[in-house]
Amino acid sequence: MAQTLTIWRKLAGKPGGRRLFSAAVMARAPYFATVLPSVRVMEPGRAEVTAPKWFGVHNHIGTFHAIATCNLAEVAMGMLAEATVPATHRWLPKGMTVRYVAKAESSLRAVARVDELPEFGQDGFELPVPVTVFGDDDKPVTEAVITIWVTPKKR
Repeated sequence: MAQTLTIWRKLAGKPGGRRLFSAAVMARAPYFATVLPSVRVMEPGRAEVTAPKWFGVHNHIGTFHAIATCNLAEVAMGMLAEATVPATHRWLPKGMTVRYVAKAESSLRAVARVDELPEFGQDGFELPVPVTVFGDDDKPVTEAVITIWVTPKKR
């Protein structure tokens, strides 16, 4: 099990634990702090992360900026990858395809999900991670597939 998932499991059920974990994610990857992510669910094959609508993510029309929704999608993908990829392997983002399907006029919730977990063998492989970003009304605003490259760690 990856160290990140171990830490999540220790903190998530404690008062303030999710907030502390989310702050640690932002400290480890400072660019994510631009969307003020809050990790809600982290388990193999699934992660959910929320982000408030605040002036730091606004575009010129006052909605959640499209690229900020991509940033939130990447946080969710990263949490899924950390919970799914075993400690014997590593992962790196390789590409992203995105569709902006509606204006993001509220706080957001990104859900990353891989329904069939792959075998983690000795060969590198691409793992597509679908992520949907929802508004407060539970309607999608952004749909993305973030492909990660997974390889065994060098010994």
